Amino acid sequence: MSPPHAHLRAVAYMLAAVLMFCLMDAGLKTLSAHYPPFQVSAIRGASSLPLVLVWALWTGGARTLLRVRWSLHLLRGALGVMMMAGFVFALRTLPLSEAYSIFFVAPLLITALSVPFLGERVGPRRWTAIGIGLLGVLVVLRPSGEGVLSLAGLAVLVAAFGYAVSAITVRLIARTDSTQALMVWLLFFMALGAGVLAIPDWLPVRGVDAWVIAAVGIAGALGQYAITEAFRLGEASLIAPLEYTALLWGVLLDATLWGVLPDAVTWLGAGIIVASGLYLLRRERVHVEAEHP
Repeated sequence: MSPPHAHLRAVAYMLAAVLMFCLMDAGLKTLSAHYPPFQVSAIRGASSLPLVLVWALWTGGARTLLRVRWSLHLLRGALGVMMMAGFVFALRTLPLSEAYSIFFVAPLLITALSVPFLGERVGPRRWTAIGIGLLGVLVVLRPSGEGVLSLAGLAVLVAAFGYAVSAITVRLIARTDSTQALMVWLLFFMALGAGVLAIPDWLPVRGVDAWVIAAVGIAGALGQYAITEAFRLGEASLIAPLEYTALLWGVLLDATLWGVLPDAVTWLGAGIIVASGLYLLRRERVHVEAEHP
């Protein structure tokens, strides 16, 4: 496949992945109104696991799932439970667009955490961009309503931190373990861990929610496959910025399903965070090109 054609396919896959994950999040927000966060997290993992498991066995076989570094997969599973439970808790009260705006701090956190965990060097320009991005988060968590002390806003920050640490962990695991193992064991440990934590407050699943759960499982599985293909075919610096299209889908879903729209301050904060993330990606590309001319 020629590089331009591969890049076009990568862009298409990434746009599809973002759309699928946004639809999944809309389903999770719908479920969060009726079930506790840990139960919704368990449902998210369990609903996608059968589809991903079939794909993993079909493409890689059982051996690729068993020869893994279990300790790192357990850690990633625990982070997945924390991330998903925090995000679902926030979705009970926050619009998708506002939750996405705060969650966009994750790429900034990944860059910051790459220093102590991976030994990467981050220069003063990138540290400045990280600081500006964090100020953007404070703009989104402005002193309206409960302001900066909003439990929902802080829950999204916890979810973003869990996502960032998990992404760092993936860089370590991917050196030895397969993509199939990364996907299957994350969903398995998420379903198991969140399911155990949800037992004390578990509520019977309503029959009317079966189609929502099925949609969450299908959208999550398709999104995971699409994002894997996107990063396989395209450069990270080309693909990663497309993740910010989630904000547009979030606004559309908020307006269509819940009749809410972000205000000007949310747009301002989101713009600051996105601009900081795009600058970091640009600096990363320059850094890589300087190392490999």
